[in-house]
Amino acid sequence: MMEKRILETLERIEWEHDVEILFACESGSRAWGFASPDSDYDVRFIYAGGLGRYLSVEKQRDVIELPIVDELDVNGWDVTKALALLRSSNPTLLEWLHSPVVYRCNEQFLADMRRLSERAVRPRALCHHYLSMAGNEWRNKLQRGTVTAKRYLYALRTLLCARWVVERSTIPPVAFESLLAKMVDNESLWHAVNSLLTAKAGSEEKARMLRHPVLDTFIAETLAELEGRIPDSSDRLEAAPFDSLLIKTLGAL
Repeated sequence: MMEKRILETLERIEWEHDVEILFACESGSRAWGFASPDSDYDVRFIYAGGLGRYLSVEKQRDVIELPIVDELDVNGWDVTKALALLRSSNPTLLEWLHSPVVYRCNEQFLADMRRLSERAVRPRALCHHYLSMAGNEWRNKLQRGTVTAKRYLYALRTLLCARWVVERSTIPPVAFESLLAKMVDNESLWHAVNSLLTAKAGSEEKARMLRHPVLDTFIAETLAELEGRIPDSSDRLEAAPFDSLLIKTLGAL
């Protein structure tokens, strides 16, 4: 029922805003694989309008945002915004493009975007993003008494993503299960994380839990380690490939 509602909402957006949705996916906990029963559906999309929209001297609005209604959270970015953010190796956009849950897809556009994303990766930017999020969860949430499976999993996911980038200089998997399989070989930590996944799948988002020493030690030690291993900076990819994909995409509409 929810997927039907999502598809109907995407069709309504196209009609009301006179755009074509090129790609739509699930983001957040449902894409990562650790949703709670009451988790929102975070639907994200990339769209394009008619050619006239891009030939005007007036700046056009480049986002479409709908109010959250009954656990459905839908918003998207214009293709020009998406390409500009891709050039900056924007982690949020990279996660969209590699989400395991896709609702709508222009297959050629997605293939082109994914190929370009591999060339555009800037490890330092990705590492900073994930470490900042992990540090915020640890210092401002978990260490201040707000102990939930959700907070632990958010800290662990971003921490493992940061380690992935430090060690591999590539885009981390979106699915948390894939991160665990590749990045965790400690049996005690593995069991602790899997108990978290079980707890979150069966309880509400804000359900509190006791602190877990194994998790606390891993998060604190890994944060300290990775903050000393941030990759060197690198230049952004030149604009030409992004301009070419924009022209190709608009020409195909």
